Amino acid sequence: MKLALQNRTRAIFKYLESGCNQEFTRSMMRIGIPREIKAYEGRVGLIPAAAAELVQCGNEVYIESSAGLLSGYPDAAYSAVGIQILSTAEELYSKVQLIIKVKEPVDAELDYLKPDHILFSFLHLAANPALTDRLKAIGLIAVAFETVMDCQGRLPLLAPMSDIAGRLAAQIGCHLLHHSQGGKGILLGGVSGAERGRVIVLGAGTAGSGAARVAAALGAEVIVFDRDRTKLEQAREIGDNVTGLYSYADSLDREISSADLLIGAILITGEKTPHLVSTEMVRHMGAGSVVIDVSVDQGGCIETIRPTNYADPTYLCEDVIHFGVTNMPGAVPRSASQALSAVLTPYALAISQEGWEEKPELASGINIKQGKIVHPALAKEPLIKS
Repeated sequence: MKLALQNRTRAIFKYLESGCNQEFTRSMMRIGIPREIKAYEGRVGLIPAAAAELVQCGNEVYIESSAGLLSGYPDAAYSAVGIQILSTAEELYSKVQLIIKVKEPVDAELDYLKPDHILFSFLHLAANPALTDRLKAIGLIAVAFETVMDCQGRLPLLAPMSDIAGRLAAQIGCHLLHHSQGGKGILLGGVSGAERGRVIVLGAGTAGSGAARVAAALGAEVIVFDRDRTKLEQAREIGDNVTGLYSYADSLDREISSADLLIGAILITGEKTPHLVSTEMVRHMGAGSVVIDVSVDQGGCIETIRPTNYADPTYLCEDVIHFGVTNMPGAVPRSASQALSAVLTPYALAISQEGWEEKPELASGINIKQGKIVHPALAKEPLIKS
């Protein structure tokens, strides 16, 4: 059992390009999983099986009571695999070195953070200069899930959540088009004798592809915009009702004006998302149309979008329904927590080892270190100064 565990950990380090000649040493870090307090956020940083692997590697792992409950994992499921349950967030933060959570710290959580903490979570700092300044002032190390990049240039910790958010965007958009929700009263896939709905997706990455697949499966007419020919080819392969187009300005203007559902899914790693869709373009969509911007947590690619939450998810602008929830996967916490843990565990194991900051993938995730902005994309944001 011990040999198998050591072999697995060596394989993880090789995958992380940490230098496979290093000898394995059992880690001894105190790791905490707090309960998420953002509105309607039910995800948990690690499910019990994932947290158990950290314990098996010699770490002490603590979880705040009820942190996994909304994802379907009661405290008993954690204590059964050696995770220690703490009653309050304050107690947890005071006891641990590495904090693994899903969403960025808010409210009282910020008061619990200390200079010797390593914060490992989604952060999206490019669109949140106030949080950036606060984390700098604290002096900790902040590692953002969304900027951890593997040797192929992929974003392994962001990908599963982007996939879920994209799929949800199509499902939620379909619902918001119902007359009872203030929408146009359109059945997105249409039926015999009725037109199909038109869905425009900006970006053919993980989130955009997920949105296009669900919208296409519902029977909608789907147009996907991107500047990568390979991604456009992949979009066409989804189905005969999917068209991939290069994102010329005039093409965007023309197609968006007749859209029933517009889904923004643009990402520039670590940077604030540029606006590709103007207020005027949204105005031309017509009353009862729907806008959903998956990239809202990075600032959004649609000028009229603003952050919302599941307590009050939509608002009307230019007679168009806007959905700007910044934690979309929080609506499906069990699925999302399982998917996140599956990719997160190797990285959590790596951070618990000495020298983790030298591993290229994890180095790319460090946004702030001891009062300084160290991620190059974040440092060049005009509203954020290092």
